[in-house]
Amino acid sequence: MSILSHTLITLFFFILMEGVAWFTHKYIMHGFGWVWHQSHHEPRKGKLELNDLYGMVFAVPSCLLIVFGSENMDWRFSAGLGIALYGLAYFLVHDVFVHQRVKWLTKTQVPYFRAMRLTHHLHHAVHTKEGAEAFGFLFVLPKYVRRFRG
Repeated sequence: MSILSHTLITLFFFILMEGVAWFTHKYIMHGFGWVWHQSHHEPRKGKLELNDLYGMVFAVPSCLLIVFGSENMDWRFSAGLGIALYGLAYFLVHDVFVHQRVKWLTKTQVPYFRAMRLTHHLHHAVHTKEGAEAFGFLFVLPKYVRRFRG
């Protein structure tokens, strides 16, 4: 496979993961998986929360794809890399930037980043399994960017 093919597959899986994350967040985490996710809608006690297990769940297919794809450097390696890069971006944006587990970009005025943070806080305004909105992570819908601009 060419570098271009690997890059396109990696990018495809990175973008695909936003859809997977949105679906998982809306229908699993706010559904039967609320048992783990509820900890994320409550004040954190300590550095970790039960919801962090979802990161480990998403890491399993990524690791398996990378390991099995590395033998022949086929599409599976690139797919696993795309999922892993999404996981890294998710961690940096969601845990570090939005929830400030590490104090970073605390006073950003970039409209998209402000919308990202405020949209997620809008999601957290609801502390129950039902009634929440804005289930995305990295890609903020234009209606929220417009809402939180300025």
